[in-house]
Amino acid sequence: MKANPFAWSFRLQMLFGFAVCAALLSYAVFAQYGELYEPCPLCIFQRVAMAAVGIVGLIAAIADPKGATGRRIWGLLAFIPAAIGAAIAARHVWLQHLPADQVPACGPGLKYMIESMPSWMDVIKKVLAGSGECAEVNWTFAGFSMPEWTLLCFVLLGIGALAAGFRRR
Repeated sequence: MKANPFAWSFRLQMLFGFAVCAALLSYAVFAQYGELYEPCPLCIFQRVAMAAVGIVGLIAAIADPKGATGRRIWGLLAFIPAAIGAAIAARHVWLQHLPADQVPACGPGLKYMIESMPSWMDVIKKVLAGSGECAEVNWTFAGFSMPEWTLLCFVLLGIGALAAGFRRR
């Protein structure tokens, strides 16, 4: 195996992306159940987006398209949930950096919203609006909160997916 990840085969690059997503999701589950950090609704949406990136990467690695068009399509398919996840994480970071007097009030939990709201679109709109619990910073590493690290990971995964899909071979 070559040391330069940009020289790896498409299959290996997508498997690496899948492994990164699996590791990040594993840590999120550990943080929730091992460290008892309760995820807010935006955190849960970011997990869904991370899982989608990982699943697309795994399927792309299994499919291992030989033509440039197939690789580009899979690269774009992996980029889309990464971009959506980055947008959600950016919204989360924005909420965390609001002045205390501008933070929205805490809202109901995701489970309650799913049970009580008439449609999924209403739930999604409510979650993306954010609430007070999404603005809390209760975990940091090297001075950055978990949504900030997640945003960085989504950006790197998205760039990696495009690089894997569009690199000349």
